[in-house]
Amino acid sequence: MMLSKKAEAIEPSLTLAITAKAKKMKAEGIDVIGFGAGEPDFNTPENIQEVAIASIKKGLTKYTAASGITELKDAIIKKFKDDNNLCYGQKEIIISTGAKQCLANVFQAILNPLDEVIIPVPYWVSYPELVKLADGVPVYVPCKEDNDFKYTVDELKTVVTERTKAIIINSPNNPTGTVYSREELVAIAEFAKENDILIISDEIYEKLIYGNTSHISIASLNEDAFRRTIVINGVSKSYAMTGWRIGYAAGPENIIKLMSNIQSHTTSNPNSIAQYASVEALLGDQTAVNNMIKNFIERRDYMVKTIKGINNVSCIEPEGAFYVMVNISRLINKEVDGEIIKDSLEFSRILLEKERVAVIPGSAFGLENYIRLSYATSMTNIEKGLERIKTFVERLA
Repeated sequence: MMLSKKAEAIEPSLTLAITAKAKKMKAEGIDVIGFGAGEPDFNTPENIQEVAIASIKKGLTKYTAASGITELKDAIIKKFKDDNNLCYGQKEIIISTGAKQCLANVFQAILNPLDEVIIPVPYWVSYPELVKLADGVPVYVPCKEDNDFKYTVDELKTVVTERTKAIIINSPNNPTGTVYSREELVAIAEFAKENDILIISDEIYEKLIYGNTSHISIASLNEDAFRRTIVINGVSKSYAMTGWRIGYAAGPENIIKLMSNIQSHTTSNPNSIAQYASVEALLGDQTAVNNMIKNFIERRDYMVKTIKGINNVSCIEPEGAFYVMVNISRLINKEVDGEIIKDSLEFSRILLEKERVAVIPGSAFGLENYIRLSYATSMTNIEKGLERIKTFVERLA
């Protein structure tokens, strides 16, 4: 029997594969330090937990409107106005089962077969596969480390065609932690206007920004950018609510309507209890979030300083999210115990086996000769794990 060729063409997640192997080793009693986490290691703030429990006791456990409850849409509208100077109405908001479903919905809503979507390299692992599932074609733009892995308009001009339907912006970025400046976003918005293409702006790490860097939503730049941008966001990363599965999108009413229709026939409404809890996340006390950010800053600073002290590796300092991309290009073709480091996947495998440290190979993000480390883990784990990485690198000949 011939199964779906589209489904068979989807690439499995290297991120999940490495994490699964590390979890298996831990289950066997092996002391593994994991740097693969894509979620905060903090528990969901208590004020959010309490609202969820109260919602259950009130019986708010039934179906809701497929596109989400009015109360949460109102909270999202307020958040966009207060944080991003963006004005949306109820019909311009959809709430989904995580930001990933928002992305899946929007690609299904806007793409026809062979329509192209411009994606930066390195990219979050699911972007290309979600585009393919919607019959689109991912078009990759390799972004240079000396430009903090961000698009330049000159690079974008080399890949745009008459089939280009949209461009993806992810700021703050996974896996690099870089943040686009206002000037950079203005140039990209003008590029999108000149070529009449949509902008998909993934802003899920918006609140996890450090130092003097500020988050700017590309939709807030001008009226044209507002009309052609679909903003993707959610509560998963900023509020340590990854398992609650609440994401949301905002954009032109006609696109949001199509996304809502798609969602009504696939998953229907997102979890009712999680929606009510998310109202508290957006409108309630933000102390826990601010404390989490302080911890991330401390961890980031330690990780970057330590990595820069290890011979033959380097990194840029992330401005947001909770990841560091480490350049291991000078370690390729080196050898340890008879095994040769051929690429980032081999580096990650051998590191896990030899030193019991789990990292994500850059190839998972379309970028060879790099690995991604997450600092969404304790300082104790960071210290132990980086010491093991240093030991491993020093063994390479």
